[in-house]
Amino acid sequence: MVLPTIQRFRKRLAENIDAPLLAVALAIMGFGLATIYSATVYANGRTLAQLMNLGVGLAAMWLVAQLPPQRLMRFAVPLYVIGVVLLALVFLFGFKVNGARRWLSLGITRIQPAEILKIAMPLMLAWYFHKHEEMLKIRHYAVAGVLLAVPFALIAKQPDLGTAILVGAAGFYVIFFAGLPWKIIVGMIAAGAAATPFVWSLLHDYQRRRILTLIDPTTDPLGAGYHIIQSTIAIGAGGPFGRGWLQGTQTHLEFIPERHTDFIFAVFSEERGLVGNSLLLILYLLLISRGLMITAHASTLFARLLAGSITLSFFTYVFVNMGMVSGILPVVGVPLPFMSYGGTALVTLFLGIGILMSIQSHRMLVKQ
Repeated sequence: MVLPTIQRFRKRLAENIDAPLLAVALAIMGFGLATIYSATVYANGRTLAQLMNLGVGLAAMWLVAQLPPQRLMRFAVPLYVIGVVLLALVFLFGFKVNGARRWLSLGITRIQPAEILKIAMPLMLAWYFHKHEEMLKIRHYAVAGVLLAVPFALIAKQPDLGTAILVGAAGFYVIFFAGLPWKIIVGMIAAGAAATPFVWSLLHDYQRRRILTLIDPTTDPLGAGYHIIQSTIAIGAGGPFGRGWLQGTQTHLEFIPERHTDFIFAVFSEERGLVGNSLLLILYLLLISRGLMITAHASTLFARLLAGSITLSFFTYVFVNMGMVSGILPVVGVPLPFMSYGGTALVTLFLGIGILMSIQSHRMLVKQ
């Protein structure tokens, strides 16, 4: 009697779970946990905390995977509105952490409302284009642009340029997959180039210094250029095979800043070397490839737009983080997915995985 019960329970747990997607995400998490342990060897509570974050993330993933895309659509507008309202409240009641006003206190805990928009933004725009699927015109793309611009501006103003880039990219991917004409894309690029001096004037001083030191970090080796200099030294020190786990001198002599969060790739590179980096890149490529396969087989426009946006958001995470750590992009504070320490970001990532699983497992449902 006990064995059939256990088998039913295991079958229920595995229901709607995409095994390849989960296996790749957990493999990356394995690398992440080992690297977090090494980066915080003198404060090991972070590894245990990340394991707890993983448990919450997996629970959130499983719950979302059980919901069909048609039901996910019902959350699009409420979640977007709640996210924007919370972003507005940040300016009234939020408190500063490291000079940025990004958090709201709920008494027993605090939340970062910008994280909500990483899911709410593509969900809202996918719902919007699905609603107007039969008669898409230029005005619909303009409305979508406004829906994207409002939270983007609120997040960038905090300032949190890294999260703003991720939210903006997620929204743009939906608009692009919805059929945004190339002439408009070219026009936007030209307008963006023309507006560069204006955008430069809006940047904070530390953001300008980060861009300038990207060109030559040695101009401010102990200030804005310190992060890039130390991370590139660590990457180079890893060589072909790395120094070995727990053997990174740049890490354990505490030269690498934010080594368990934004710059965890530098720690991993020093310990695992080129071979380890190649394996990590292969895992990310497998994750993105699986997401694109799910996108291609989605049964509705809403599902295709949402899956495509989430998948390419993973790509954006990886590209921006590895780019800034290796010195080819400015430092903007973007975590490496499933590797960097952080509860809210990890849960958001697993919510994205859960949405992809939902779209995959319910792809044969008739469009409602």
